[in-house]
Amino acid sequence: MVTNYDGEQVEIPSTLPMLPVRDIVVFPYMIIPLFVGRDSSIKAVEEALSRSDRLILLASQKDISDEHPSPDGIYQTGTVAMIMRMRKLPDGRIKILTQGLCKAKINEFKSRDPFYEVGIERINEPVSPRLSEAEALMRTVREQLERVISLGKSLAPDILMVLDDITDPGRMADLVASNLGLKVSEAQTILETPDAFDRLMKIHEALAREIEVLTLQAKIRSQAKDEMQKSQKEYFLREQMRAIKSELGDGDSKSEEINELREKVAKCMMPPEVEAEAMKQLGRLERMHPDASEASMLRSYIDWLIETPWTKQTKDNLELKHAKEILDDDHHNLDKVKERILEYLAVRKLKDKMKGPILCLSGPPGVGKTSLGRSIARAMGREFVRISLGGVKDEAEIRGHRRTYVGALPGRIVQGMKQAGTNNPIFVLDEIDKLGNDFRGDPASALLEVLDPEQNNTFRDHYLNVPLDLSNVLFIATCNDLGAIPSALRDRMEVITIPGYTEEEKFFIGKKYTIPKQVTENGLTAGQIEFTDEGVRAVIQGYTREAGLRNLERQMGTLCRKTARLVAEGKTEKTLIDAATVAKLLGPAPFIREEEQETDEIGIATGLAWTAVGGEILYVETTAIKGKGGITLTGQLGDVMKESAHAALGYIRWKAKDFGLDEDTLANTDIHVHYPQGGIPKDGPSAGITMATAIVSRLTGTPIRKDVAMTGEITLTGRVLPIGGLKEKALAAMRHGVKTVIIPDKNKKDLEDIPAEVRDQLNFVPVKTLDEVLEIALVHKVKHGDDTKEAKTKSTTRRRMGGAAAAAAAKGRTAA
Repeated sequence: MVTNYDGEQVEIPSTLPMLPVRDIVVFPYMIIPLFVGRDSSIKAVEEALSRSDRLILLASQKDISDEHPSPDGIYQTGTVAMIMRMRKLPDGRIKILTQGLCKAKINEFKSRDPFYEVGIERINEPVSPRLSEAEALMRTVREQLERVISLGKSLAPDILMVLDDITDPGRMADLVASNLGLKVSEAQTILETPDAFDRLMKIHEALAREIEVLTLQAKIRSQAKDEMQKSQKEYFLREQMRAIKSELGDGDSKSEEINELREKVAKCMMPPEVEAEAMKQLGRLERMHPDASEASMLRSYIDWLIETPWTKQTKDNLELKHAKEILDDDHHNLDKVKERILEYLAVRKLKDKMKGPILCLSGPPGVGKTSLGRSIARAMGREFVRISLGGVKDEAEIRGHRRTYVGALPGRIVQGMKQAGTNNPIFVLDEIDKLGNDFRGDPASALLEVLDPEQNNTFRDHYLNVPLDLSNVLFIATCNDLGAIPSALRDRMEVITIPGYTEEEKFFIGKKYTIPKQVTENGLTAGQIEFTDEGVRAVIQGYTREAGLRNLERQMGTLCRKTARLVAEGKTEKTLIDAATVAKLLGPAPFIREEEQETDEIGIATGLAWTAVGGEILYVETTAIKGKGGITLTGQLGDVMKESAHAALGYIRWKAKDFGLDEDTLANTDIHVHYPQGGIPKDGPSAGITMATAIVSRLTGTPIRKDVAMTGEITLTGRVLPIGGLKEKALAAMRHGVKTVIIPDKNKKDLEDIPAEVRDQLNFVPVKTLDEVLEIALVHKVKHGDDTKEAKTKSTTRRRMGGAAAAAAAKGRTAA
């Protein structure tokens, strides 16, 4: 007797209809729906339903594809089940819901037609003597089942709750086996095992194998999930899109793009090494998926290789006359630079292949250094490129970033070459003296390779990582202060100094270039505004005191804008810009030339100084008071000027008797040397003779000539040493109305660089010793021991040098 699902006791008969089932093994207490479609099977179900107990034997067939299994094709052990419900389906099949009751063994097949009818024998389970082991094994199986569920195995949701109420190991084994989805042969083996403990042990082993499989499956799933990120998903989507496009006949765009790039590489006429690298990277790009992160970087790199001008160059215009006309039209004076460019063109005319020069134009702001580069490009017929190096601190700005960095780009040199489109442009490196450096490297050191004619034919940018020939480029660097450029970099450049402009040069440039430019830019015509010579000179003298032309251009622009307003308001049709109009439109002049002293002053000398923006004059004042023989220096002087003052005082004390000075009085006298405009730092090795002259004048009571300015360093023995920046200082002297300039004798060679108009207006007097300086600068009498010499103006006539004499001195002759 067995108990059915209603709790009724059911007796198992010895003969029952048999239903062969495929792909499943039914266990006792298992409730399962079955779909019955074979005619013999349907008749077996109908026979069972016709019985009062509705029992049927469910036995698994060995071959699931066998439509008419023979007795040998059916397992001998099956499960007696009760048909709980039956429903006919529209397609002729029937669906039954069955519940397994007990296991039974087929003794004989009594009938095969129209359905199987078999004789059976119920299989009774023996009681296992290993109760403790069975309890432990049941707990283990329960834990294993929990582990299986946690690993994602899909089981009945309430199976664990059911297992908690089961105390029979055999029933637990059957329940777990029915839910594990085992293979038919494996499940049949468990079904045929009579001992409950042995059957549960088989379940334990099956669960262990399932856990191992599920763990590995979870690991694979986890790895796959990590790999299936956005790029992979997009890959599948794009592949589908590509397949769709291919079906529509749109073609393979990637192949077309690669072929197009190959054609461009072939047309670029790259050097063999560069072309090999380009083809190598093209091959990598072709094998790479377009959406890979490295693909865009490779495409950008190949584009840079294609767009860099490896062999393309412009043909130089070697007509020297044409080049000279353009240079003269664009810039007034600047003869040294023009001469150097014409020399280069002359050599190029004679020799086809030569390296480009590396020029450095040094001078104050606004003298036309950068615009000169543009004129040179126009004269030679080359492309013009300019990069500003002011404030650049990163070495990568010059050499580029390595491609491993995100957002990497070539350096400014390669970018400039790409911008020019040729490999022989005029390349201006603006403000090279304002390069910086920090933890990211030293750009000035990176420029050593760029500006070295022996190295720049194989310049290697970090981004391109292939050699680039820069030997055809004409580099022009500009700077305001040569001292700020590292010596190693300065050594690689040919320095050409461009000093400031004289008033006459400013006047000529203003009339020829600046005024027409500003008139046009401000919408005026020649009939609406007219500049007189008097007005232009008033602007130059009263509103500009700089070496360059920027302030002159600003003031002319201001005059044009104010005139444009008057014309626009209908107040005037034409404005005449004379001195009075300049004062009215621009206001009071900020620069007023200091009036010459009415008399020669004692203890006040005029010195000359060089600055980055041109030359300046510096007055030095001295006083002598009772003290202990010391010297006080004020006016924010640097260490070099302080040492010059001490050297001058040392020489004066040494030569006190020659100057008619009492040594005891000198030892008890304090000297105070002061430079006005104390808010401006001052330093340099050219103020020695100026301070010495002022001190001698104060101590001897001898006035200094008011029209004399001087520059030069002094030694303890009274020798006058050479100085630099003579042209700038001479221009400053002329701007301030000085007539005579005392210079060191060794600076006579520099007179050649000074414009002829300046040499005509100034008297340059070369001197070797301080005695000669005092002889020229001091008036009245100076005692030299027991002798008395007249040092009046007339006595210096022999030593003063006019324009012709200065020109002779420039050629190495001393004027008598």
